[in-house]
Amino acid sequence: RCASDGIAHAEAICAKRNERLTPMRRRVLQALLASHAPLGAYELIDRLSLRGARVAPITIYRALDFLREQGLVHRIESRNAFIACVHNHETADPVVFLICEKCGAVGEAASAAVADTIRSASRAAGFTPKTPVIEISGICAHCKAG
Repeated sequence: RCASDGIAHAEAICAKRNERLTPMRRRVLQALLASHAPLGAYELIDRLSLRGARVAPITIYRALDFLREQGLVHRIESRNAFIACVHNHETADPVVFLICEKCGAVGEAASAAVADTIRSASRAAGFTPKTPVIEISGICAHCKAG
């Protein structure tokens, strides 16, 4: 269900912004939505290649760039991987990732307080953040319980 909701959300955002969710962009987003875990570009290539016809890396990177610009995908720097974003926040809003060191699961934690603090601190320093991302490593509740 979350995959179909994610695609519907992407279609609505693209329509609102007069952008095209091309078949390849849609396939990349669908693969990320289906995985529920961050995927690298080459993992996406493996998942999207059909019957020996390998998708070119540049095709995947272009699709990822578009999806990132639209706020539909985030890059997890420490993993050099991408994850679908189903939260309805502004593209420039700070994102906090909670990354499990055991299972690799990634949660996105939206916090208005964190966003306000980062904006205030940045403004005070005369700095404009381009990609305000915070990555926090730890152990998720599922792994802690197991």
